[in-house]
Amino acid sequence: MEADLAKLKLGPIADDKPVKVTLELPAGLHRDLVAYASILCRETGHVNPDPIRLIVPMLERFVASDRGFAKARRDAVRGVGA
Repeated sequence: MEADLAKLKLGPIADDKPVKVTLELPAGLHRDLVAYASILCRETGHVNPDPIRLIVPMLERFVASDRGFAKARRDAVRGVGA
């Protein structure tokens, strides 16, 4: 059965104190977040997280894996120090 599990980019969501953010999402994206949260719950065995709580770890992972952003950030830091 484990072989049938999807390889999600996110792991379990940390149980941090939530911060209130007001954000308007397209309905389709919200449905995708609900589905992702449900699959994540099945894979990790944790309680189904509020789909909105997926946004921060998804954004963190996206930013951390964006090579263009990392290069631009390094270049900007070098430019400041020069």
